[in-house]
Amino acid sequence: MSQLFSTHLLPAADRIDAWQWNAQQICGDCRIRLPKSMFHGSIEIRHVAGLRLTRFSSSPLAFWKWPFEAITAENRSCIVITQIGGVRRYLQNGSEVLLKPGDSTVIDTGHPWSSSCDTDCVRLYLRVPRWMMEDRLRTREVPIAQRISGTGLGATLSHLSQSLYEEAELMKEGERAAALDTYFEILAACLGGRQNTGLHGRELGGSILRFIDARITEPTLGPAEVASAVGISVRHLHRVLSATGNTMGDYIRGRRLERCRSDLANPRFREKSITEIAFFWGFSDAAHFSHSFRKRFGVSPRFFRAQATTKEQNCIKGDRVRDFAGTDASGLRYCGPN
Repeated sequence: MSQLFSTHLLPAADRIDAWQWNAQQICGDCRIRLPKSMFHGSIEIRHVAGLRLTRFSSSPLAFWKWPFEAITAENRSCIVITQIGGVRRYLQNGSEVLLKPGDSTVIDTGHPWSSSCDTDCVRLYLRVPRWMMEDRLRTREVPIAQRISGTGLGATLSHLSQSLYEEAELMKEGERAAALDTYFEILAACLGGRQNTGLHGRELGGSILRFIDARITEPTLGPAEVASAVGISVRHLHRVLSATGNTMGDYIRGRRLERCRSDLANPRFREKSITEIAFFWGFSDAAHFSHSFRKRFGVSPRFFRAQATTKEQNCIKGDRVRDFAGTDASGLRYCGPN
């Protein structure tokens, strides 16, 4: 489902503030410089196999973007930018690239970057987790702020990017994953080819599990999406996971149950219902969740939460809470002596 913001129906006096607020919800900490003349713009977000593809269209503007205060493997990403209309300048780490319609480049959100344009312009941003970009390009040195010309193979990349955006809501899940797989293959070729022969063994298994963990709350998470994300076939995905003694379904269900158990024992989530917690972590059927929880932990979710509440209360003496000494066999925390 796409999300759209447009200044079209807003009073002229409100457009700039509205644009800045919406842009910051997507881009985070950034400073935007807009012209004093009449401003117009739109932002539309679509999703392709779990990745966010955003189309920005606006009057001339410039911005400066800074990374999060604490960069981690989870919040660091790369943005593949495809210029659709207008000429736009991007600057990062001392490298400057000027994109014309059809050109593309890659930006790393782990470092400050800026962009400016003197005319109306349209561009597509495909946000990719940094670890996924490294896996898909088979390199730990992702080329940053380098122009990919919109001719030859670069033209194919640009056309495919626009097709992914235009057809995102019409394609089936497997089709989106396959199209994205092709996109990364072309991107890798445009950036000089892949430097390794591929991920194997523990490295590949780690990439698969990291992607699953990052999408664990999505009820529709399936093999096609995971396989596409790490650049392997669905059959090979199942082979890799079978080496761990689990199917993909077993692993996802197990991780979701662990997260649910943790939340059920956490006093901060006492106001949330058991069903709310289960659905947040990707379960879509309350009865199935309850059955799976009992089968894995030996008790019902309701009994487990009641047990956790009782043990929590037993750890309180007056206004002072005793230190926790560890966890018991069911995963509940118990108190140590004062």
